Amino acid sequence: MLKSTRDAYGEALLRLGAMNPRVVVLDADLSSSTRSSRFAAQFPERYFEMGIAEQNMYGVAAGLASCGKIPFASTFAVFATERALNQIRQSIAYPSLNVKIVSSHGGFTASGDGGSHQTLIDVGLMRCLPNMTVIVPADAVQTEQAVAAAAEHQGPVYLRLGKSEVPVLFEAGYSFRIGEAVPMRPGRDVTVLVAGTLLGQALSAAEALEREGISVELISVPTLKPLDRERILGSVRKTGAVVTVEEHSVIGGLGSAVAELLAAHHPVPMAFVGVNDLFGESGSEQELYARHGLTARGIGEKVRAVLNRRGGGRGRG
Repeated sequence: MLKSTRDAYGEALLRLGAMNPRVVVLDADLSSSTRSSRFAAQFPERYFEMGIAEQNMYGVAAGLASCGKIPFASTFAVFATERALNQIRQSIAYPSLNVKIVSSHGGFTASGDGGSHQTLIDVGLMRCLPNMTVIVPADAVQTEQAVAAAAEHQGPVYLRLGKSEVPVLFEAGYSFRIGEAVPMRPGRDVTVLVAGTLLGQALSAAEALEREGISVELISVPTLKPLDRERILGSVRKTGAVVTVEEHSVIGGLGSAVAELLAAHHPVPMAFVGVNDLFGESGSEQELYARHGLTARGIGEKVRAVLNRRGGGRGRG
């Protein structure tokens, strides 16, 4: 089954709206793309169309939060973070107000709009802000539950979503918790940590590597801040090598967060699957994924490379 995380967000908003009258939604002239239009149709008195003015939208969201509302403010990821960073810092993160910033079209999923509309640094920007929780779901199920968890969480949240349909990998019984990584398959040779919708590619890579005799411990990391330090360290202490996977710059995102953790507590050979300090560019998603190694094949290559650096390709367990 395929479903986009932005579609899951639109559906989750409807459930939240029916359950909690404090939930309000704001958008910056992109409601049909972010799927907040569904909330607008059902709860028009709690929906605010702010126009092409993200900076103002965040100021209004902060005001609503200070009055006891739970605002979800939606727009494209590039505008959500890069256009309005100062307002997020000063009006939301600094006073730690209860605003939920939900961005769609993160990474290369805005591929048709070219590099100007693609952000590969948004997670890094949000990770740097004190008080900010950062969530990058892998699929529709994880997204729906993350939206509900964000509403329950007291404080600023950044939730990064994508445009395209991706495999639904989690079952309905799965329970998302902020700050909790999710084991996807056990392994002994290498830890592969994945943020966001490249989880399907990582699963395919792990299956292919298993046929080569390389045992991959695969973990979904939907919360980049706070990081699940205990689970990540436990896995890496067992395998002795790690590869991070994300549709983001290798600077500032999951790879940086894990490297910071391991440098302080358990240094091991490490490799990064991500974008190497470049802006986006025009092209189909699949072309861009292939160009930057964000594929099962690219993940497999990084796993083999990191195992060669560690010494001994397999069978540590």
